[in-house]
Amino acid sequence: MATSNDWRFNSSTMAEIFGSQASPPPAELPRNINPKVKKVIWIAIGASIVLSTALLGVCIYVVVRRRRNLLAAEEQSHPAIQSLNLAEIGGRHHEKVLLQESVLQEIPLMQLATIQAATDSFSDQNKIGEGGFGPVYKGRLAEGKEIAVKRLSETSGQGIVELENEVALIAKLQHRNVVTLVGCCLEQNEKLLVYEYMPNKSLDMVLFDSSKSMQLDWETRLKIIHGVARGLMYLHEDSRLKIIHRDLKASNILLDDDMNPKISDFGMARIFGDKQIDANTNRVAGTYGYMAPEYAMEGIFSMKSDVYSFGVLVLEIMSGRKNSRSHVTKIGQTLLALAWDLWSQDRALDLVDASLEQWYDADRVLKCIHIGLLCVQEDAENRPCMSSVVMMLGGNNGELPRPTVPTSSAGQALSLPASDEPLL
Repeated sequence: MATSNDWRFNSSTMAEIFGSQASPPPAELPRNINPKVKKVIWIAIGASIVLSTALLGVCIYVVVRRRRNLLAAEEQSHPAIQSLNLAEIGGRHHEKVLLQESVLQEIPLMQLATIQAATDSFSDQNKIGEGGFGPVYKGRLAEGKEIAVKRLSETSGQGIVELENEVALIAKLQHRNVVTLVGCCLEQNEKLLVYEYMPNKSLDMVLFDSSKSMQLDWETRLKIIHGVARGLMYLHEDSRLKIIHRDLKASNILLDDDMNPKISDFGMARIFGDKQIDANTNRVAGTYGYMAPEYAMEGIFSMKSDVYSFGVLVLEIMSGRKNSRSHVTKIGQTLLALAWDLWSQDRALDLVDASLEQWYDADRVLKCIHIGLLCVQEDAENRPCMSSVVMMLGGNNGELPRPTVPTSSAGQALSLPASDEPLL
């Protein structure tokens, strides 16, 4: 049986919960009251306590149930907030990957129906490319904005890892020379990344096409080199994260309406700690011809391995040639070997793309080739950091240091050709 002190506690609590409508009885009963009446009163008090407790329980249940229904309704309206089971689609990992809510808040979640309408249900007519992730489609949203949609292939082993990595990284990146992620969709077993559409597509499709390379005059090529350098410096030194791209190449440089370059494809990128210098992996991923020798041979990657890739890219932009088997000038001679030979003989201008004819600044071309050779030196410590590269490109820095002979991506003699085939 409850004591009078118990009653005072519960009645005050009930009054707080239900307001002034709950009127507590007297603090204690008169001593001379009839025992039978007293018993009835205590029974009434006990019943009121039980009723109040039950009413409180019902209120709590209603509140909790209502909150659950609201959360369920919100999840239904945003079906992209879900776990991705890698094992279900043949990935290498078997744990569930949950895209962090903080990441999802930074990227708009798009409805599948919206993307289907924009791409005409992923029609072949709208397909503009294919990679390790899967096919890429061009689309147009209802308001007229053009988009590029990367659709994860069901047979892709790396795609789900790439998607998780790319969303987590690019959500935190904002730079004019880094591609913008418009949104993502993980609805109905679809894994989709939606980007701003680049009308001039990728650099390789223009640079290595004899009929299109005329679009790349000297000023445009210089603008592309400067833009990629600034974008890479941002990734390495100025963004919220220190990011190593690991697959910088011409096909991962997208060009907007004004031929401004944007670094794309962060599926293989890695985040470094503030004081971290390099890392090692047993699973080398990238593209021969752009891979630094220490990465291709030993799996060691760092900011300097990105610098090597940038150096290859600079020499390709200057020459209009690929650093690959299909673009050798003589048996076994890669672009890097050719550039080094010509530079050593003071004939570096012979490397320049013939489509430029004489419409270029010879001194600045020589500087770009010199910087490219500095970036592809065999010893990673000898390569400049990207902030130094940006400074060298942008100003009169006096005499640049003399580069040492580069090696191929295979870490062997320059006479061995590199391949432009991706490892994955």
